This record gives sequence, structure tokens and C-alpha cells, in this order.
Amino acid sequence: MALFKTFLIFILAGTLLGTFIASLAAPSYIEWNNSTPLATQTMCNLPEVVRSVTASLMHSQLMGAAIGAGVGLVAAILVAVRARSRSKQRPGTPPPAATAA
Repeated sequence: MALFKTFLIFILAGTLLGTFIASLAAPSYIEWNNSTPLATQTMCNLPEVVRSVTASLMHSQLMGAAIGAGVGLVAAILVAVRARSRSKQRPGTPPPAATAA
């Protein structure tokens, strides 16, 4: 149960971190992607543009969350494998020494 809890914590932390990073990075990319090349005035259908930009932002956040969850899962696996290998390397307590009578 502890291993499952560790995996879940790493995955959720990765998801939150991925969403946070995507929320910071995506708006500048979306702005760059939707700007006109020569900065001329253009006529556009504003509701369609708003829907498109919002969908792009949500898609970016979803991708960031998925990537973060994947990275968190890999990190949890590495931590679990390393902890298991360290516990096997530690020798058990040595048997008590026989006392000479």
C-alpha cells in the first residue's frame, strides 16, 4: 500500500507541475502562433478566435499534465527500484556472538 501511495503522490505532483509549467509557457506560444506576420490589421470572427485560443490553452494544459504524470511515474519507478535495491544491499543484523563460557 505504501508503494501505491508513493506512486500516486509522484504522479499527482508531476501532473500539477506539468499543468503549472504549461499554463506559464502556453500563452506566449499561442500569442506568437496567432499573431499576423506583418502586424497588419485583419478582420476576424472574434468568437471563433476566442474558442480557438481557449481550446489551444486547454489542450496545452492537458498535454502538460499528461507529460508531467508520465515523468512523475518514471520518477516513482526509479525511486521504488532504488529503495528496493538499497534494502537488499543492507545486510541484516548480524547474529549475536556466542559467548564463551
